[in-house]
Amino acid sequence: MVRVSRIETLEGALRRANRLVALALGVALVGTVLFVLIDVIGRKTGWGSLGGSDEISGYVMAAVASWGLSCALLDRAHVRIDLIRQKLNATGQGLMDIFAMIVTNGVVLLIAYQCWPVLQKTIERGSRANTPLETPLWIPQGIWFAGWAWFALSATALSFIGIAYFARGKRAQLANTIGLGSELDQ
Repeated sequence: MVRVSRIETLEGALRRANRLVALALGVALVGTVLFVLIDVIGRKTGWGSLGGSDEISGYVMAAVASWGLSCALLDRAHVRIDLIRQKLNATGQGLMDIFAMIVTNGVVLLIAYQCWPVLQKTIERGSRANTPLETPLWIPQGIWFAGWAWFALSATALSFIGIAYFARGKRAQLANTIGLGSELDQ
């Protein structure tokens, strides 16, 4: 029987959660495409417009962008320049991977921190979109902020997971978790 460590359990839970997020984002995108398609066909055939397809699709795009970043992070799909990393041994590569994750984590935490005042002002002012739908802006901004917060949480967890793998000498798990997502690591 293979013993699974707490780190591997945490990583697995984070991956499963991000797969669910990716599935929800895919459903939201397909729903948005269908909504826009029906709206366009309705306008072209004279049935009329559903209204708000441009506004709603913009909100969905903002949500997909902020939430999708954490999914891309776990799939190692973010762009990284490996000019120096590829010349290092496994230990050096592991240190570079950890450094890259910590820098990413710092940037994402800063962005999430800066997103909160935007949402807070919207809530305090009761702001609504200047459109026919008059959408309360706390709804799309709340979803957008939650996506950045989830990205920050995911990046923080991956930073700790990477450090734990490095400290335990598990270079293969480290590379598979936060290393390059290219064929160089395969």
